[in-house]
Amino acid sequence: MTNMLEYKGYLGSVEFSDEDEVFHGKLEFIRDLVTYEGTDAKSLKDAFQEAVEDYLELCQSENRAPDTPLKGSFNVRPGPELHRRAMLFALRHHMNLNNVVIDALRRHLDREDIPA
Repeated sequence: MTNMLEYKGYLGSVEFSDEDEVFHGKLEFIRDLVTYEGTDAKSLKDAFQEAVEDYLELCQSENRAPDTPLKGSFNVRPGPELHRRAMLFALRHHMNLNNVVIDALRRHLDREDIPA
């Protein structure tokens, strides 16, 4: 079982409200707030896909680019000591800091066997 939906590169959460007896969610990893709900799994999935389509149409009608989730860039704030160690490692190994971080993430995620 998964708690995320995916459609056209967008990811959506899956939650259940016991109080309202509905499934609901929102598009994740974008700045705009886009929500959806359904009474069962199929209607939630349909509502999610419709929300993505509506979001893309809205952006087009407003002549603006839609947010793209997980664009491949993020800020890391490791603190001064870890930053220093990483930079010195990069210099010693003739790498740039970005590649050190990418390599460290890849090694960690591969070791942990976390699905992509």
